[in-house]
Amino acid sequence: MEILGNLWTLYSSGAGMVFAPYPLFLILAGTVLGIGFGAMPGLSSTMALAILTPLTFRLGAGDAMAFLIAVYIGAVFAGALSAILVNIPGTPSSIATSFDGYPMARRGEAGRAIGLATMSSFLGGFFGLIILMTLSPALAQAARSFGSWEYCLLALLALTLISYVSSSSVIRGLIGGVLGLLIATIGADVIMAYPRFTFGVGELGSGLNMIVLMIGFFGFAEIFSQIEERHRPHIHQRVTNLLGAVQDLKGQAVNILRSSSIGAGVGILPGAGGSIASIAAYGISRRFSKTPEKFGDGSVEGLAAAESSNNSSVGGALVPMMTMGIPGDPMTAVLIGALMVHGLSPGPGLYIENPELVSTIFLGYFVALICMLIVGLGAARLFARLIAFPRHLVLGVITIFCILGTYSIQNSVFDVGVAAVAGLIGFLLKKVGIHPAPIILGIVLGPMLENNFRRAILLGDGDLSPFLTRPLSLTMILIIAFVLLAGPIVRLINSLRVNSRA
Repeated sequence: MEILGNLWTLYSSGAGMVFAPYPLFLILAGTVLGIGFGAMPGLSSTMALAILTPLTFRLGAGDAMAFLIAVYIGAVFAGALSAILVNIPGTPSSIATSFDGYPMARRGEAGRAIGLATMSSFLGGFFGLIILMTLSPALAQAARSFGSWEYCLLALLALTLISYVSSSSVIRGLIGGVLGLLIATIGADVIMAYPRFTFGVGELGSGLNMIVLMIGFFGFAEIFSQIEERHRPHIHQRVTNLLGAVQDLKGQAVNILRSSSIGAGVGILPGAGGSIASIAAYGISRRFSKTPEKFGDGSVEGLAAAESSNNSSVGGALVPMMTMGIPGDPMTAVLIGALMVHGLSPGPGLYIENPELVSTIFLGYFVALICMLIVGLGAARLFARLIAFPRHLVLGVITIFCILGTYSIQNSVFDVGVAAVAGLIGFLLKKVGIHPAPIILGIVLGPMLENNFRRAILLGDGDLSPFLTRPLSLTMILIIAFVLLAGPIVRLINSLRVNSRA
């Protein structure tokens, strides 16, 4: 009974912080802004969160998180709009949506495809919320038994997984993660307060602000990429018959449940995110389908699988972020930065010291899903026009947002310069296959890795054996070794088989 009482408190204590006019307005505004950003090809959900986070600095922690969660949900869903209408995924997680959404639009069924994507997104997002609410309290309780050894290896494991799944090349992903770790060391040593890599620049004494770097790597870098592109297709489809998708959902219960489960499961893996979740769910849905030949030609099953898994990954990604401070994807890395700005640290302590904030996130998530469903169906035509808006005007507005948002963090012109330089570096690195996601996640995980490693060394008086003698630590080391060595070993075995046959 005590456990049930604690869960009820956890789930309901934030009701007063959500179901009031001002928080409800913030959630609605966040959903609309998120959809607006996500619908524009190339303006990712991570970029939306990074740019809009500075707007929350004057808000309370509960209002800020409710607003940002709504932006997150709205942007992840809205990537489907441009994927369906112009075959350009608005966000990376909507890649699989374009496989069947765009063929439906070419047949004159754009409204039906958007309606199906919206309803599937709502159902998938609701499933992800259930996973978040049921799994995260148990994981937070388990994480309380972690010591510095476990947290150090957990950060290393997360960085390894992030590097593995965030790039076509594991080496490039690892390079990005290591770059993030190096950037995280700039500033005063957290234990000895000795300045590191400041090069005599006073502004670097306290390190580089996480939100500034995120705006740079995801905001300015994307602006540079968009400027380089010369052409963008125009919309020719008419958006009608949105509610006709209700009939399409009949018979899709098993498909949506299976795809949502895959999405939430993949979302829990650090760094995996919605793109991997949607592609995995799409492939599995095709394998179990009675009509696999329709996939890629406007299949209802394929579109429902892609969107339900994509949005259920949001709830999954929030699980490691809230329980252990490990970002499930680049968007949750921005949310970690937002929490830190408000003086809060994600992890098991959040559930004990700030249960009302956890409840606010749960309830805000639910309200944002409802807003997404209403706005997605009611304003689909409006957002379709937004996609066709002149790109040079959109980029101008986004650039102003980036500059003002960066400056407002610490009222520093130096920060604007840092963000611009980070954007240029991110743009150039992307050209050689090193994407910003591993870099940012390395920046987020760097302090956790360093602090806990050094604390473990101090606690063990220089003895490293606890990393091998503690069961959880040893398990994590074995998993890290498996993740890094599994691919090369499999390739070696395959090459030996080929040579033996020859």
